[in-house]
Amino acid sequence: MTQETPRDDSLLGLLRGVEDFSHKVFPERQHLFDELAEGQSPHTLFITCADSRVVPEMITQTQPGELFVCRNIGNIVPGYGEMLGGVSAVVEYAVMVLGVRHIVICGHTDCGAMKGLLNPDSTKDLPTVEAWLRNAQAAKSTVFARKLEGAEAMQAVIEENVRLQLTHVRTHPAVAAAMANDAITLQGWVYDIGDGTVSILDEAANRFLPLAEAIKREHGA
Repeated sequence: MTQETPRDDSLLGLLRGVEDFSHKVFPERQHLFDELAEGQSPHTLFITCADSRVVPEMITQTQPGELFVCRNIGNIVPGYGEMLGGVSAVVEYAVMVLGVRHIVICGHTDCGAMKGLLNPDSTKDLPTVEAWLRNAQAAKSTVFARKLEGAEAMQAVIEENVRLQLTHVRTHPAVAAAMANDAITLQGWVYDIGDGTVSILDEAANRFLPLAEAIKREHGA
């Protein structure tokens, strides 16, 4: 069994990582980066949590230039007009300028934002986080109405938040227009950090499907 090299979490470690990329990784993909230097045409707007354990390109096995990634605490998309800012601008730009064909909202297990949502005392000294999480309040209300507790409540609020944010993103004019023209598809995911699986929301059935089942349905569509 080989031992992993200890992680260097210093700033110097980051700089050495950049050096390794510049001298080794970049030259191996020179043709790709030459193309990307001329512009981008990502196919998917991928909205997910800022959690360091969630790496969109690794999870989806996509290459540079394929995903337009938006990350924030709790993979939240405020409803249009509620909190116009960075997320709203990303959505508008991705749809109207880049012409993305898909939007994925990806939640994940062990989400600190969802823990904070369920336990508001934990965010009382974090006023900005507390205000931001109001955009997920309806997910919490749904879970509490079902009288769920513990791990069951946590899983439920993660899933409900993905449903809620899909509802919110549909209120954005750019998205609404693209949907009216059948120019975009929306999908909700939940990534399980512990086992590396992703479940996919079937909005018609209102349940999350195992990946294999979702792929089978998509293939047959």
